[in-house]
Amino acid sequence: MKSSIRYIILFLLLSNACLVRAQAAYHHIKNYKAYYGWAHAYPQDKMVLRRFEDGNKTYYLLVNPLTMETEVNDSDIYKIKPMNIAEARAFFKSTPYQKALAKAEKQSVMIQDAGIERGMPKEAGISLTADLCPSHRPLDKVIFTDIFNGLGKVERPVPIALSVTGVWMRQHPQDLEWLKQMEAKREIYITWINHSYNHRVSASRPLKENFLLEPGTDMSYEVLETEQAMLRNGLLPSVFFRFPGLVSDQQLVNRVTDFGLIPIGTDAWLAKGQQPQAGSIVLIHGNGNEPVGVKDFIKLLQSKTQAIANKQWLLYDLRESVDEEFGEVR
Repeated sequence: MKSSIRYIILFLLLSNACLVRAQAAYHHIKNYKAYYGWAHAYPQDKMVLRRFEDGNKTYYLLVNPLTMETEVNDSDIYKIKPMNIAEARAFFKSTPYQKALAKAEKQSVMIQDAGIERGMPKEAGISLTADLCPSHRPLDKVIFTDIFNGLGKVERPVPIALSVTGVWMRQHPQDLEWLKQMEAKREIYITWINHSYNHRVSASRPLKENFLLEPGTDMSYEVLETEQAMLRNGLLPSVFFRFPGLVSDQQLVNRVTDFGLIPIGTDAWLAKGQQPQAGSIVLIHGNGNEPVGVKDFIKLLQSKTQAIANKQWLLYDLRESVDEEFGEVR
C-alpha cells in the first residue's frame, strides 16, 4: 500500500475511533455475553461480537472485518442477523479479520508465543505493544512521554497497543486516567488488547499448567470480565488478545478465537534481547516490572531520531499493521 493511501486510511480510522470513544463509559452493564451475527450496514457490514445492556438500552460490540476497527452501538442502529461463531466466521471468511484469526490458529502449536507475531514486513517501523500485568509499581510513564516527544512531530497521535488486565485497571485508576488524558489530548492513540482479568502466574508450576493453562481457569470470566472493565472505564475493547506470559496451547488458542479474538504474540521481546526488524510487533512491559525492556526501547527510539525526522521509521497502528498483512490494497 502506498504511503499516502496508508496515512489517509489511518487518519480516517483514528478520527472515527475518537468519535466512538467520546461516548460515556458504561457503568451499569448487565447480561454481558458473547453474541455473534451479521450487522447489515452501509458501506460495510459488521460482525457482532458481544451483546449487553446498560440502563434500559441494549448494545452491541461490533468489528469492521476489513479494518478490524471495533465500535459499540445500540440495537437501533443496525439490522442484526444472529449466527453462531462458525456461521459468522464463514460469512466473513474472505476478510482480513477472519484470515488473521485462521493464521493465529495455525501458529499455535508451540506452548509459548502463539498468534500473530509480525505485520507490515515491507514498512520501516514497528508496532509497539506494552503489557500492563498486575503490579504494585506505578505505570512507566516515560514510555509514553518519550514516544510522543520522539514521534509527535511526524505522527500525531502516536499509536501504541496496550495489553491490559482487569486487575491492573482496578489497582491503578490514576494511571489509567493519565493514559486517557494523553489520548484525549491526541498525543497517543491506544489500541486496548485483552490480557485476561487476573493474569495468574505460579513460580513453581510447569508452563503446561501455568498462567491461563492453570487447572480450573474460567476463560469466559477472564475474557468477558476484562472487556466489561474496559467498557466501565470508557475504553474500547479491540479484537486482539495477548496470553499472559505468552503461554498457551492449541485448545486455549481455539478457545480465545471462539470469542472472536486474535491472539497477538511478538518477535521482539526487548527485555529478552530480541531485536526488532521491519514490521515487528515489539513487546515491552509498562507496569514498572521490566525496566530493562523500557530502557532498551528508549535507546531504540534515540537511535532512530534522524529516520523518524525523515518519516523513514515510524510506529504503526496494530490494527492497520495486521490488516495490511492479511488484506488487499483497497
